[in-house]
Amino acid sequence: MFPSYAEFARQLYGTGILSDPWLEGEERFRLQGVVLTSRLAAALRTVAERVCYLHNELAGIVHRNPDLIDRFFHLTPWQKAMWMVSDGRWHGIARVDLFLCTDGRIRSCEVNSDTPSGEAEAVLLNRLLHPYHPGTIDPNEDFDEQFWGMLLASHQARTGKSAPPEVAAILYPTDLPEDLSMIAIYRQWLEARGVSVILGSPYNLGRGSGGDLTVLGEPVDLIVRHYKTDWWGEREVIWNNEPPYPDPDPLDRELEILLEAELAGRVTVVNPFGSVITQNKKSLAFMWEHRDLFSAQSQDWIAAYIPETRRLTSLDSSSLSRKEWVLKSDYGCEGDSVICGPFVRLKDWRLTLSTAIPDRWVAQRFFEVAAIDEGFLPNFGVYVLGGKARGFYTRLSKQATDYTSVTAPTYVNE
Repeated sequence: MFPSYAEFARQLYGTGILSDPWLEGEERFRLQGVVLTSRLAAALRTVAERVCYLHNELAGIVHRNPDLIDRFFHLTPWQKAMWMVSDGRWHGIARVDLFLCTDGRIRSCEVNSDTPSGEAEAVLLNRLLHPYHPGTIDPNEDFDEQFWGMLLASHQARTGKSAPPEVAAILYPTDLPEDLSMIAIYRQWLEARGVSVILGSPYNLGRGSGGDLTVLGEPVDLIVRHYKTDWWGEREVIWNNEPPYPDPDPLDRELEILLEAELAGRVTVVNPFGSVITQNKKSLAFMWEHRDLFSAQSQDWIAAYIPETRRLTSLDSSSLSRKEWVLKSDYGCEGDSVICGPFVRLKDWRLTLSTAIPDRWVAQRFFEVAAIDEGFLPNFGVYVLGGKARGFYTRLSKQATDYTSVTAPTYVNE
C-alpha cells in the first residue's frame, strides 16, 4: 500500500534536495510507478542511444562543413564562437524524450542536449517509492556513479590529465528556482567524491593571476554548465509582433573568459558549447532535408525514430495542414513555444503562422501517442551519459499539449 501524499511529502523534504511536492496547489508526483517490461526498457534505451548517435553524426557533418553554420543554421556571431571553440564536442549528458506511438513505433520529438533537467526527481522519486514496487528494478539506482564517470571521462579527454577535477563550479541562472533541486543533487554527488563545489552564475566568471579560470575569485578546473546556450549568446525574438528583449546582448565578457580558458585546455565544460547546434531544432530538420549526408544506417534510423521535420522557411506555410503538423521554435524546450496543430483552434493556427518568424521555427509531423493506465500519455525521458542510456524520467499528461504533467517513478520488471 502506498503512503499518503502527505507522508511522501515529508520523506521528500527529508532528502534536503526536493522541497516542492506541490505546484500551484496540485500534486507534482504520482506515487504509483510506471513499470516497464524489460523488453520495452531495452528498446527505449536502444532508441535513445541511436538518436544521440544521430546528433553526434550531425555534429561531425557540420564540423567538416563549416559553411552550414551560416547557410543552414544561421547562427549569430557569438553562437558561432561557441560552436567553433567546442571543436564539434556537444555531449556529456542528454535527455532523449521518447514516445510509444499507437502504431507501435518509438519516436523522439526532441533531445535536450544543452541543459537537461529532472535528474533529482528521477533519482529521488525512484529511491523513495521503490519499496512499494516489489519485483521491480530501479534503473536509476547508480545514476550518480554514472554521472561521475561521465564527468571524469570528459575532463580527462579535454585536459589530457588522468587526475580527477579538484574544484568544480556549477553555473546556472541563479534568479530562477526551477532547477535548484538538480543543482543541489549535483553538488551532493560531487562533494561526496572529494570535489570542492562553487555555485554561481556566468556573471561570477573571472581570470586568475596565473591565467586560471575563476568563479567568485576561486580557480576551477571543471564547469558544470546549466545555463542555456541561447542565453549566453544574442537573444532574438521568435514572433514578428513581439518587442525585442530588454537584455538582447550576449554575455560577451563572460563567454570570452570561458571560451578562452576552454580553448587553452585550462577547464572542462560539461555540457560542451557544441550543443548550440544539437539543441537547435533545425538539427532535426537537417536530418530530413539532408539525409543523404548521413551514413546508410543513420538514414534508416532517421526515418524510423525522428518524425519528419522541416524548416518553416522550406515549406509553403499556407499549405500546412493543422491536423498533421506541430510547430516548434528553434531553441524552445520543455514544451515552450510548441503549437500542436490538432489541439489548437484554426484561427490560432493561422495566427501562429502569420506571426512566427519563419527562420526561427520548424514544422514536425504529428504522431499519436499510445495511452497507458488511466488514459495518461507517457513521455519517457531517457538520460544518455557519454553515449550510454543510464536512467529514466517519466512524465504523464492527459493530452499532448498538457505541459503541467505529473512525474512518476519508473521501474523495470525483474
